[in-house]
Amino acid sequence: MKTRIISGLIMAPLLIVLYFKGIPLMVASFLIGAVGIYELFEGFKKIDIHPNIFVAWGMLILLYVFGYPTLRKPEMFLAWIVLAVVCSGVSIFAIDKHKIEDALATLLGIVYVGFLSYHMVMISWTALGILVWMVVIVAFGTDIAAYFTGYYLGKHKLCPNLSPKKTIEGAIGGVAGALVLGIIFGLIFKIPIFPHIILMSIIGSVMSQFGDLTASAFKRKMGIKDYGNLIPGHGGILDRFDSILFAAPAIYYYLVLVLSNTMDIVAK
Repeated sequence: MKTRIISGLIMAPLLIVLYFKGIPLMVASFLIGAVGIYELFEGFKKIDIHPNIFVAWGMLILLYVFGYPTLRKPEMFLAWIVLAVVCSGVSIFAIDKHKIEDALATLLGIVYVGFLSYHMVMISWTALGILVWMVVIVAFGTDIAAYFTGYYLGKHKLCPNLSPKKTIEGAIGGVAGALVLGIIFGLIFKIPIFPHIILMSIIGSVMSQFGDLTASAFKRKMGIKDYGNLIPGHGGILDRFDSILFAAPAIYYYLVLVLSNTMDIVAK
């Protein structure tokens, strides 16, 4: 526990990028995506699946080019997804050296790590860009609250085959903790959509836990404990940011699908 707390404090300065947003946030999100893809692909190699890291990194670069404010359009993202599918398929043309799984794993890394992490940037470019803070608060708040609730009160296993230490009590405590932090965040910053903050906190917390469990499922299949050792006490980038991969899209699409009819969300 001590190592986890110290590592968390070491990572705290990274929150500076949330304050500046813009280019610093883009760079941070890009690095998280690039390192996360590498870690995921190294895990796949443990089970004799060999994704193409260069195709994945190339598509990640194109995503940030297509998504730049002067270029971004819904059609650009659709074109990027189509190109990601095409390039993943082309990457196994040497069929004597590659398997179908290699192409599927390449595409998974591009979308699961690259595109989902990019939603932090997408949130920052909305009229409510301040909610990038909420993604981090909800995701990390869920993790911390679930950990301590499960540690002291946990009795019933949540998904013993995926993560033996997680409990139902911890999951509920995680949602409760995220809700409290979300409400405090909304009150302090006087968010104009405050009633929706409650729903976004709950949805973001649930999705962040799904993100954590999904990453755990991959690790179980790969036969690894952590994706890396970059962050002492936490493992790799994916071990620390797996919950954000699901929480960020949940909050972004809540904004554009639920709130776009009541206020100008997308245009900043």
